[in-house]
Amino acid sequence: MSQVLFELENVHYAYLGRFPALSGVDMTITRGKRVTFMGANGCGKSTLLNLLDALIFSDKGRVVFNGTELKESNFKDVKFSRGFRRKVGLVFQNPDIQLFCPTVREDILFGPLQLGLGEEEARKKMEGLAEKLRFTHLLDRSPHQLSVGEKRKVAFASTLAVDPEILLLDEPTAGLDPKTTAQILEMLLTASNEGKTLVTATHDTHFVEDLSDEIFVFTPGGTLAGHGTPEEIMRDTKLLEANNLIHTHPHRHHGEIHSHPHQHLEDHHA
Repeated sequence: MSQVLFELENVHYAYLGRFPALSGVDMTITRGKRVTFMGANGCGKSTLLNLLDALIFSDKGRVVFNGTELKESNFKDVKFSRGFRRKVGLVFQNPDIQLFCPTVREDILFGPLQLGLGEEEARKKMEGLAEKLRFTHLLDRSPHQLSVGEKRKVAFASTLAVDPEILLLDEPTAGLDPKTTAQILEMLLTASNEGKTLVTATHDTHFVEDLSDEIFVFTPGGTLAGHGTPEEIMRDTKLLEANNLIHTHPHRHHGEIHSHPHQHLEDHHA
């Protein structure tokens, strides 16, 4: 029987109490699954990841992790807080939010050391990840001197260094060149094959079929518009078009202009 990791019941969240981001969200996420949140910018995907990572807490409804509700008071318990942070890791869309130490080396070591891992074991993890992601030559550089792709690799490594069971990924391929994108996707698929749970927020339809077991589609208003397998969702053009996930290209055929939608399942050349 599949183990439910996260259970959301009628979850609402508004920034400053006035700007709604999510409204009435119900879902379950089970261990080992690859789950994707899809929707246009501003639909609440990042907010939902922040709720799952307990960086913010719902205004209404419940977010439950392994049978325990995620609420601020529970994180005053050091044992619960440390256990949760060991299990759940978030990779931010903007790596500059995540990287704050003077060097890449220190950024990757920070999490494991804070969670009580020995220095030698933390160092081995750091070196292994740097080699796997091909940035050993950057370890003594300042993160803020790196390119976007290099920063993204370091941000992934700093999250993977604590060996979380659940990876929360906010637009993991945004702004990356094709080679770096392929490296990141390969790493994520390897993590999935090793049994980790992946929860990805994206509006990029290029890779979702390869990186998803199930997809939740969000409206611009932060409500759930649909849920299904990648095959079901990616073939529902009405659902995708209604939620700004596909667009219409005009084309000239035999002297006449016609318009039809494109899903961006692969690169399109007009």
